[in-house]
Amino acid sequence: MAASSTSSSSALLTHKTPLSQTSLSSLKYRLPVSLSFTRHHNSSRTFIVLSSSSINSKPTVLVAEKLGAAGLDLLKDFANVDCSYNLSPEELCTKISLCDALIVRSGTKVSREVFESSGGRLKVVGRAGVGIDNVDLGAATEHGCLVVNAPTANTVAAAEHGIALLTSMARNVAQADASIKSGKWQRNKYVGVSLVGKTLAVMGFGKVGTEVARRAKGLGMHVIAHDPYAPADRAHAIGVDLVSFDEAISTADFLSLHMPLTPATSKILNDENFAKMKKGVRIVNVARGGVIDEDALVRALDAGIVAQAALDVFTVEPPPTDSRLIQHENVTVTPHLGASTMEAQEGVAIEIAEAVVGALKGELAATAVNAPMVPAEVLTELKPYVTLAEKLGRLAVQLVAGGSGVKSVKVSYASARAPDDLDTRLLRAMVTKGLIEPISSVFVNLVNADFTAKQRGVRISEERVLLDGSPESPLQSIQVQIANVESRFASAISESGEVTVEGKVKDGVPHLTKVGAFEVDVSLEGNIILCRQVDQPGMIGIVGSILGEENVNVSFMSVGRIAPRKQAIMAIGVDEPPSKAALKRIGEIPAVEEFVFLDL
Repeated sequence: MAASSTSSSSALLTHKTPLSQTSLSSLKYRLPVSLSFTRHHNSSRTFIVLSSSSINSKPTVLVAEKLGAAGLDLLKDFANVDCSYNLSPEELCTKISLCDALIVRSGTKVSREVFESSGGRLKVVGRAGVGIDNVDLGAATEHGCLVVNAPTANTVAAAEHGIALLTSMARNVAQADASIKSGKWQRNKYVGVSLVGKTLAVMGFGKVGTEVARRAKGLGMHVIAHDPYAPADRAHAIGVDLVSFDEAISTADFLSLHMPLTPATSKILNDENFAKMKKGVRIVNVARGGVIDEDALVRALDAGIVAQAALDVFTVEPPPTDSRLIQHENVTVTPHLGASTMEAQEGVAIEIAEAVVGALKGELAATAVNAPMVPAEVLTELKPYVTLAEKLGRLAVQLVAGGSGVKSVKVSYASARAPDDLDTRLLRAMVTKGLIEPISSVFVNLVNADFTAKQRGVRISEERVLLDGSPESPLQSIQVQIANVESRFASAISESGEVTVEGKVKDGVPHLTKVGAFEVDVSLEGNIILCRQVDQPGMIGIVGSILGEENVNVSFMSVGRIAPRKQAIMAIGVDEPPSKAALKRIGEIPAVEEFVFLDL
């Protein structure tokens, strides 16, 4: 179905049956009040083109899943609202060409086909909640459609549910309830543990994690937290100590998970990390199911490493009924109820309605989660530098040691162009994207980059370095510096004390050209291993042999050194991540002083 981009809308319905067998009254969906139709024939099919005149100028919002009344009232003040629930994918594609906005929860898939079926009319998709896994962001951006979510309204509800699971797990409430309802009276079996004086590690110190920490402090718990972006002063203000990941999981009596599901956090609680925990640790998860390796958790429960777990989220939802984890006697489960309070549902409805109305009015949305459309000529010129900016940010944040809060970032642009001829907003946004997205569920773009950075306490400043020469190329180089942090790779610290990476675009391809004080020349493709070594013959061959034995393909190597036979940095590009065993062997080479693996 295609829609006209002019002030009147039209819908093309294709029928393989003869027209005489089809009547307008048999069409399933409500049509505009004022209609005219024209028949068109070809050898095999009959077409009916339905056209509606612009009776009013209000946009149309399709609400595909239940939304609170307060949100609906806000929408109705501005737009025509069509509440059609439980639509099949085909039905959604059919209706969407008559709509300017679409609001969904988690049950409706907004696929590429939906955006293609909209014919360009769909301007905004609102996700009533936080996660946007059910929306094809790439297709939305390609079709010029803004996607917004409602990330704050359910914060308290999720935190309260986390505390509910924490306390009910500690006192065996669910198990005791089931026991007594089955006719048993087992007081001795369900002796619990006290929370007072116990250490709770909050893994992810964002909005929900902070609220859980506040409530746990009120219960008399000692609270620590791990989050590489959490400002230390905000944590200290409520009596929370920020620690490294390993320290958090190894010292906690209770773990409360509030981290996003990203490639870096997928199955982060696995056999290796369970082995680092105190025997008898208890785990609460109201974040994302995929952050726990569920099979490994069952093994840890059976071994007594984990005494109990309380889970609201699962890798697959709903989980299989015969799941060993679900059926385990030391596991308390709820069906993803974190945001399920009446107050949270109304709050989400209002938040998403305001975001959608604002977007339809053309206002910048702080909760936008996809990149805005950029003029083609600007994007063409900046495209390789946009990629460079994001990858430099991604590299820089991976060089920061765990437990160090990223708070101060400086981005320097070296260019022969005058400041007025170089708009760096998109480049700054992409640096921010690279810094934040690897360890966050937030999608950063030109619209929300500054807001997102400020929300996380990250101050990003910019510096222009004016060069002599031709302004034909927009940039000579981009440098990213993170101040007041420790580094996983000490050589990345510059002489002035910041984690420093710098890059250029060569023949249209982003390159890493500087790490700390060391000059390198590395194509920013695939993954990178950085080694600080004693500069001596044969090092490239030794490392290359180890990777070759592990069937890891090396795409390039580059060595930057201070002076012959002194320290050098070897940068190795690899097409796939090496095994832990291979990385361990590289680290054991006597001449290698330190190394780090970086995922681009």
